[in-house]
Amino acid sequence: MKNKKNILICPLEWGLGHAGRMIALAEKLSDLNHNIIFGAGENLLAFLRNEIPGHTYIRFPGFRPGYSRFLPQYIVLLLKIPVLFYHIIAEHLRLKKIITEHSVDIVISDNRFGLWNKNIRTIYITHQPLIPFPRLLSSFEFIGVRLHRQIIRKYTLCLIPDLPGEINLTGRLTHGIELPENVRFIGILSRFAEFPEYGSPESFDVKSRQTGHIAVILSGPEPQRGILEKKVTGLLMNTGHRAIILGGKPHEKLSVRSSGNIIYHSHLNRHAMKNIITGSESVITRPGYTTIMELVSLNCSALLIPTPGQTEQEYLARYLSGKGWFKAVPQNKLNEELILTGNMARWSKKIITESRRLLDNAIREISEQSEAEA
Repeated sequence: MKNKKNILICPLEWGLGHAGRMIALAEKLSDLNHNIIFGAGENLLAFLRNEIPGHTYIRFPGFRPGYSRFLPQYIVLLLKIPVLFYHIIAEHLRLKKIITEHSVDIVISDNRFGLWNKNIRTIYITHQPLIPFPRLLSSFEFIGVRLHRQIIRKYTLCLIPDLPGEINLTGRLTHGIELPENVRFIGILSRFAEFPEYGSPESFDVKSRQTGHIAVILSGPEPQRGILEKKVTGLLMNTGHRAIILGGKPHEKLSVRSSGNIIYHSHLNRHAMKNIITGSESVITRPGYTTIMELVSLNCSALLIPTPGQTEQEYLARYLSGKGWFKAVPQNKLNEELILTGNMARWSKKIITESRRLLDNAIREISEQSEAEA
């Protein structure tokens, strides 16, 4: 690589997933000798420092919508649209200063609308050019598609982490709609695909790990995260089946506790997490898109429990269970029988092989065009 670039990567602040899927991309670019700079809020920076150490980390938080115990997520978002627009403008202006301060050559934004710049290459990543509306408002989805298309066109490139053909994970979120000419499908992104052996935390001994347990992956903000944890924990205690709960809280002090048949980890690095997932008898999780990609990369299925009122997760749960790749159940219908669902995968291996090819092509396009512009 002749021209070493400073690449700023900024994930959305809606949980660990958007940061997690940037790890595979960051490692590919780092292998080409580029300098990686991560810009995010404190929680995501704590996660990234643990998962992919040795880079530059700057505080550059984005919009966080929050969740409600009573209101559907789409209503919360509608109420916070003025705040969202404020953040778009604020982060767009802040980006100009960061580009100068850190001599940034390329910006990669995961679903952060304001991180485009006319003077350098900016790359936008999204898995939903179509943002699903609730059924009663679905006739207005075209408005969201057009607005999102205008945002995408402000960027040099838009990368979609999925496959372009009939075998895909996103369904109508990316397929069957008109996409701008700067869109590229890059295959699924997973931090478990290729990673260095950083070693496991002291609280988890890989050599003595056990198998045959139920793995529960918690994600998303409160209060729904705590509601799911409480419900699943109660059901697991009744079954007596051994379970490991992954709390996904890297900003907290690393801890492990046990109660009866359940072991809880506040956070584990990806090496330990991979061992727990692949050694499990079944997996229970929210259908966040990054979690879906990671499970597919590990060839593990799961029982999907969408966050109530979060239309994207509800759609992905229906779509993927309809293909027979995952099982899904609403949170209010979860029971003891369902949590013992197995994790046998049934999808095509083409998803993995094609993803490797598409990602390599995308990295090449980013790098080669950057060198041509230099």
